[in-house]
Amino acid sequence: MARVLVIEDDVETAREIVACLVAGGFRTKQCLDGEQGLKLALTDRFDAITLDRMLPGSDGLQIIKAMRAGGVATPVLLLSALGDVDDRVEGLRVGGDDYLVKPFAPSELVMRVQVLLRRHDPAPKTDLLLRVGDLELDLVTREARRNGRSIELLPMEFRLLEFMMRHSGQLLSRRIIFERVWEYYFDPGTNLIDVHIGKLRKKIDEPGAPSLIKTERGVGYVLNAV
Repeated sequence: MARVLVIEDDVETAREIVACLVAGGFRTKQCLDGEQGLKLALTDRFDAITLDRMLPGSDGLQIIKAMRAGGVATPVLLLSALGDVDDRVEGLRVGGDDYLVKPFAPSELVMRVQVLLRRHDPAPKTDLLLRVGDLELDLVTREARRNGRSIELLPMEFRLLEFMMRHSGQLLSRRIIFERVWEYYFDPGTNLIDVHIGKLRKKIDEPGAPSLIKTERGVGYVLNAV
């Protein structure tokens, strides 16, 4: 489960950001002070950072500069009410990785963090046998097995299951699934994903047992070992 540092001085906004990220399957650490946030970024390990640009004292841009000067490459998502092109460009120029203008939709915040993690994943996905609990997916023979039972999958079902197993434990939004599995960079407004998830559940779940794939209504899906 990815770990995200939230640096935001407004208590209510920080609470909302943390709630969004936790619902999205992330672990979080909250910091209401820019100097303390910088100290944590320099001394602790995080997979991503959300950073308010307009902090009292050291602002977000100064914190990013200090992080990069200190050799910290953790991806940073800047959050700001300043939405002009020049503001966004400046945030990226000093070392920010993405820029999200307030107010924003919770689903977009989660998606932006997920994209940052994909871009900065240090380990290429070269595993040839994926496992989640007693579910196995052999990428060489293109076979799926659950507790030794062979499962026949259609090509798109295989692709969807592979993606979900590579990101097991993460809440995957419909938008991310459309982009990564179907390579649709828009929501076609159909129940395509729901249909394929339903077929996967029928094939991989054991009779009478809890489903490996959980639905977070209105958000997306997460695959976890039972």
